[in-house]
Amino acid sequence: MPKHIAILLLIVFNSITLSAQKFKDQNQPEVDFKPLHFGFMVGLNTQNLLFNHVDQSANAEKWYAEIPSYSPGFTVGLMADLLLDYHFNLRFTPSLNFGSKEVHFRELNSNTIDKQQLKSNYLLFPLELKYSALRLNNSRPYLLIGGAGGIDISRKQGESELIRLNAIDYYIEVGVGCDFYKEYFKLIPELKFCFGLRNMLLKDRKDLLDTPEINKYTHALSGVTSRLVVLSFYFE
Repeated sequence: MPKHIAILLLIVFNSITLSAQKFKDQNQPEVDFKPLHFGFMVGLNTQNLLFNHVDQSANAEKWYAEIPSYSPGFTVGLMADLLLDYHFNLRFTPSLNFGSKEVHFRELNSNTIDKQQLKSNYLLFPLELKYSALRLNNSRPYLLIGGAGGIDISRKQGESELIRLNAIDYYIEVGVGCDFYKEYFKLIPELKFCFGLRNMLLKDRKDLLDTPEINKYTHALSGVTSRLVVLSFYFE
């Protein structure tokens, strides 16, 4: 999967570069030489979870967790961009990502399905290194890589939850985008992939002592990791 994403980012990056026009008057020709830039962003996101399952005995129920479909969420945030040199910038882009996902637990023998809705509002604090190509007229494609800390500020624990997740996570981020220079501002569409690093599954649940029937869902998993895809539009 990471190899496929890297290939996709390179294809998009090259396509943006090759599609730029060759001769055109430049808007804001000196803007990239400012030491510090600020802006804001709006966008869409898709949240996902990857489940690691444990081997279950032949006579026991065998539960398999998945997210069969994705629902788009909404993203808003701010941007502070520090110029390092002509090709490299250091960015801080805190954002709030609203979204939800429905987890399906399927019992493989009986085909029984139990469901849990997870609503998550991720507050992310990314620090990213941005590498920009040469500017061609009024466009300038770039790649970025970085890391982020995140916290789910919406999670409320309920007794009927099949699984529970930690609120805090850490991410590796890779992305591609392009600066489009308008007369009075820059429009920056960006596609970013966020890979969670932490096992988010809460195994130590005191509520399972009172509801042992839920224990089977938690113990069917060894780990849960988070994934996030964000399509953003920055205005600088």
